[in-house]
Amino acid sequence: MAHFMDVHHGMHGITSDQLHQAHQADLALEKDENVHFEQAWADPASGTIYCLSEGPSAEAVQRVHERAGHKADEIHEVPLSV
Repeated sequence: MAHFMDVHHGMHGITSDQLHQAHQADLALEKDENVHFEQAWADPASGTIYCLSEGPSAEAVQRVHERAGHKADEIHEVPLSV
């Protein structure tokens, strides 16, 4: 499985509870696409959210996000890590 970092823009003022709820929405749907969302980070001031996931494709990651109600603006495969 590949790792992906996706980015969501326009989430200005997001709270910790809202980020948690969005992450839980992804977790509730992830098995349908054989994806696992590992972690999410947010910068409320800039309105940017980052999500790290593992799955078969960027398209599978996007399908989960779309069904959860928060389509990613960017999805990047991350082929190397240390």
